[in-house]
Amino acid sequence: MLADTTAVESDWLVALRQEGGRGRHGRPWESIEGNFFGSTLIQLRPDDPPAPSLALAAGLALIEAVEVAAPNAQLALKWPNDLMLGDAKLAGILLERSGDRVVAGFGVNLAGAPQIPGRKTAALSPAQAIAPQVFAPLIAGKFSQVLALWRTADPSAFSQAWMARAHPIGTTLEVHSGPGERVSGSFDGIERDGAMRLKRKDGMIDIIRAGDVSLG
Repeated sequence: MLADTTAVESDWLVALRQEGGRGRHGRPWESIEGNFFGSTLIQLRPDDPPAPSLALAAGLALIEAVEVAAPNAQLALKWPNDLMLGDAKLAGILLERSGDRVVAGFGVNLAGAPQIPGRKTAALSPAQAIAPQVFAPLIAGKFSQVLALWRTADPSAFSQAWMARAHPIGTTLEVHSGPGERVSGSFDGIERDGAMRLKRKDGMIDIIRAGDVSLG
């Protein structure tokens, strides 16, 4: 449920407060005053790239928008859709598809970091903090630009652009794909459709299309 909502552009909705928010797998998402909660609707086209790779576009737009507010911050993308500040989560993206429409929801800790058991979280420093109403047009503009590139750029080139902003090849990872289902290995890049390549210790490559990733 959203509260105190305001339209930013014709295709964006921003909430200054959020009630009953949730993250991936239905996890609760705490609403802290001053943080950003926004969503936009994407109408998929027949000639679009594979829809799962839209997560890459959303991540690139997010990191570029946050860099405007915090140009010297140690930011990096973590597959599939988290923005890290150092080794802690600064922001997350939730994509939900229905037919040929995708809702992309963005949660960014501009002012405060929620407490999440078993996970490190972070917020921008007071010197870098930016009001949600000011951040909203930044993410809207960046997402519009990156979405256009996603639709027109070579998929391999687009994946490389995402890789340049992500944790490096060889980073130790653990993937949680379900209750009690975990696999460890190292990051080996991403596929054209946005899936992650996980290299096990025996050299075998797993193609990961869904799951939570923890940095080792």
